[in-house]
Amino acid sequence: MVKHRSSSRLSSSSARFFSRKAVPLYLIFIFAFTIWILVFTSRNIQTDDQTQDHQQNHQHRDSRKNLQKKRSEDLDSQLWTPPFSYGLHPCVKPSSRYKEFIESDRYITVRSNGGLNQMRTGIADMVAVAHIMNATLVIPELDKRSFWRDSSVFLDIFDEEHFIESLSRDVKVVRKLPKEVESLPRARKHFTSWASVGYYEEMTHLWKEYKVIHVAKSDSRLANNDLPIDIQRLRCRVLYRGLRFSPPIETLGQKLVERLKSRAGRFIALHLRYEKDMLAFTGCTYGLTDAESEELRVMRESTSHWKIKSINSTEQRVEGLCPLTPKEVGIFLKGLGYPESTVIYIAAGEIYGGDDRLLELKSRFPNLVFKETLAGEEELEGFTGHATKTAALDYIISVESDVFVPSHSGNMARAVEGHRRFLGHRRTITPDRKGLVKLFDKVERGQIKEGAKFSNLVKAMHQDRQGAPRRRKGPAQGIKGRARFRTEEAFYENPYPECICSSKERKEP
Repeated sequence: MVKHRSSSRLSSSSARFFSRKAVPLYLIFIFAFTIWILVFTSRNIQTDDQTQDHQQNHQHRDSRKNLQKKRSEDLDSQLWTPPFSYGLHPCVKPSSRYKEFIESDRYITVRSNGGLNQMRTGIADMVAVAHIMNATLVIPELDKRSFWRDSSVFLDIFDEEHFIESLSRDVKVVRKLPKEVESLPRARKHFTSWASVGYYEEMTHLWKEYKVIHVAKSDSRLANNDLPIDIQRLRCRVLYRGLRFSPPIETLGQKLVERLKSRAGRFIALHLRYEKDMLAFTGCTYGLTDAESEELRVMRESTSHWKIKSINSTEQRVEGLCPLTPKEVGIFLKGLGYPESTVIYIAAGEIYGGDDRLLELKSRFPNLVFKETLAGEEELEGFTGHATKTAALDYIISVESDVFVPSHSGNMARAVEGHRRFLGHRRTITPDRKGLVKLFDKVERGQIKEGAKFSNLVKAMHQDRQGAPRRRKGPAQGIKGRARFRTEEAFYENPYPECICSSKERKEP
């Protein structure tokens, strides 16, 4: 009995001992477990935060890349993409009221005057005149007395057979006068410039005395505006469909376009109007030496058909009447945002001052391409000494270029711009020369530097000079009489609306 109580006391004592020991161990276990939970949770929270931060950084980088990509695409679009054309398309088909050509024994002979594009637009006018006067047109004689004195005949420059056949419903075209008519007296006429249909209808009185009318000049024989739509569309059919270049010119021209595309993907055609005759004619001597200025003055004064002899070069330049110099073109294109790597085809004759004059342009845009570097000697063999043929190559390449930029608003610049509008308003940048001269002079005086501010000014100045669709401009306000015709935008520079139709009208095949 005593032994039993003793054992019980021992057991009770042991239990209390272990109970006292277990309490701290339990607490230690609870504390350790809590610490573990906190550490684990903290790690998970940290991992989640890091993951979230990583995701946010990744999203930020993606967003930045997308923004940069969009900016790059926007800039690319601003530099290269054609302006939005609102569904406009070429339309040159005659209306239901159009009267086709009726066979006649009356003939018109023509001596085309000027360079290639002055002759082209003049020939288109004379086809329309022959139609109005119901006369047979003899293949025009090309100008051989211009500055270049090119001996080429119509067949050398144009596809004669195509010209005759494509216009067979509009006017009869023959290669030469019939023998029985050759010896007959002719009425030699200088038809008035920018004439109306009514004027030529009055001129039909000449048929009472003559069977042949010889036209001494072909350029600007028809008004730009207020002509019947069928006459306007006939002019477009001639220029854009009938006056196709001869097969050798057309073939080489397209080959050169393909080479430029394969080399660069896309390119600018720069009509750099900085030849000797242009500078002499305009009296523009900015940036030239005294000897060069004197040479141009002598040339102008000795050219009989250039009426204005004394010209103030500074006034010409300030009024924006001078071609941009090669250096100015380089500053201009850089200001628009074109990169240094841009390939630029120089559509021009011999630059006055040679390679030295191109150094400033080449320092900004090294990838200048010329006919001579694009084609082999054998390919150009038939073109040497024939400025009209080489001008035709320049025309083809300029029309097909991604961007066309003329340094002066001459005949080629206007003709190419009009053709590009007709084909879908391809990007054509027309420099605001008057505005640019002010900026160039500020750069020269150190008042502004080439850079972001200058670039923004250039871009703003040319925002609406990219070849987007617009109706042809009429005469300037305040000018009366026949002088107002000189202020009108040329029909061939912008044949909208007569030869360019809206998307509501069915497209022609």
